[in-house]
Amino acid sequence: MEQRIQSDPPRKAEPVDLSSPSSGHAPLSVGAFVLMLAGLMSVNALATDVMLPAFPDIAVALGGIEITRMQTIITAYMLGFGLSQLVVGFLADRFGRRPVLLGGLAIYSAAGLLMAGADDFSMLLATRFVQGFGSGAPRVVAQAAIRDCYEGRRMARIMSLVMTVFMAVPVLAPSLGQLILLVSSWRWVFGSLAIVGIALMLVSALYFPETLPLARRRAISWPAVGAALRSVFLNRQTAGYTLAAGTFFGALFGFIGSVQPVMVDLFGFGLWFPLVFAVLALAMSASSFVNASLVERFGMRVLSHWATTGYSLISAAMFALALFGRLDAWTFLPMMAVNMLLVGLVFSNFNALAMEPQGHVAGVASSFVSAVTVVLGATIGFVIGDNYDGTIVPLSAGFAGCGLSTLVILFITERGRLFRPHGARHR
Repeated sequence: MEQRIQSDPPRKAEPVDLSSPSSGHAPLSVGAFVLMLAGLMSVNALATDVMLPAFPDIAVALGGIEITRMQTIITAYMLGFGLSQLVVGFLADRFGRRPVLLGGLAIYSAAGLLMAGADDFSMLLATRFVQGFGSGAPRVVAQAAIRDCYEGRRMARIMSLVMTVFMAVPVLAPSLGQLILLVSSWRWVFGSLAIVGIALMLVSALYFPETLPLARRRAISWPAVGAALRSVFLNRQTAGYTLAAGTFFGALFGFIGSVQPVMVDLFGFGLWFPLVFAVLALAMSASSFVNASLVERFGMRVLSHWATTGYSLISAAMFALALFGRLDAWTFLPMMAVNMLLVGLVFSNFNALAMEPQGHVAGVASSFVSAVTVVLGATIGFVIGDNYDGTIVPLSAGFAGCGLSTLVILFITERGRLFRPHGARHR
């Protein structure tokens, strides 16, 4: 007779003492560790969001580029960012987190200086790709460092705290870009990225701890590489949640690539665009904070599955309204704000679930998860943005398609067991 696995009652989340150091990242306290990782992860959000208000100026200055082509500035960066992580993880597992982090920040900063001096669009795209390649190191190292020091629901809680702080950057970045444009040219928008990269490199050199002991470092050899890749690719949970994350965030990348023409040209927000963008980003930041409070009690699967379902339903409703010409700015923005709230309940949980079985190869696993998520998401986002036709239909169709496809991937990954902890593991 089939036995049914009984789940224990949900556990009450224990508070995280932000002042106490963990043995994994001593002498930094948990709070200082979270702030540093959020700062490192912020280089990616800053590199994609700070330049959004500058798109029209860049298009004119570099030869009258069509505004719809400006999204390739985002795509080039994201492709470099994603592909670099296939290399960075192996290096981080072999040589440790610190040297790889500092090298990546150096490349990021140098590319920022080159972009500030770009005199044609091709050079700008090439240096954007290089900058994206350098920015893979802060992302991989930050994610791997969390896995070095924590596991399970506590890992998801720390990741949520990092995301809560990190999400202040998308809120402020377009306003920072707009402020730079008021006092200087678009070139200083890219120059600001170099300044931030240099500052983070100096802070990391002084304070970032090495979280990977010598005994746990892995040689770069074909047998070691093959074993690590088998561990990652053949693990159903890691592969499934990585594909789900990439598909889910395809719509978000599409939104970032087309948000400037949608908000400014279609909806006519003009100089109010940074403020509107900030409100949407605040919604995601708020839900990341809520996720940090709830994940240890309800589990990563429960929260992310319900959030994905709600996101898909709202996106399908947006698409239906758009088809009938009923999705104006004041209907779109509240629905988008709710979707951003739900995104915050998905991002850190999908990543934590993908990383959870890979503690023994955290660097390579972090590379695989991040690379596939970013490259898949950027590719989907490019398709969505490239189909922008002056209406909201392509973007809303992208959100609906990505949400529903993610649900299908989750259903297959969990063998139909959605909305509840898997077995007796309570994840």
